[in-house]
Amino acid sequence: MRSPDSSVRRRLGRCVVVVLSIGLGGCATVQPWQRARLAHESMTFDGDPLRAAYDAHWQESREGAAGGSGVQSGGCGCK
Repeated sequence: MRSPDSSVRRRLGRCVVVVLSIGLGGCATVQPWQRARLAHESMTFDGDPLRAAYDAHWQESREGAAGGSGVQSGGCGCK
């Protein structure tokens, strides 16, 4: 008879495999000539550019810092 620990480990292992396969399925390599299509205006989250500019101005004046929103970078903080 199996111990309860082995069935828990087996379920946990299956869950890890499922989560990793879902997470890795969203990864893709984008070529330099394909980035223009992804940077198109229709790909932005904000539908109203005036409202987005107002919100950015409000946030910058409140925090005393500017920039950092809408910048395309490698994710490491480099610009």
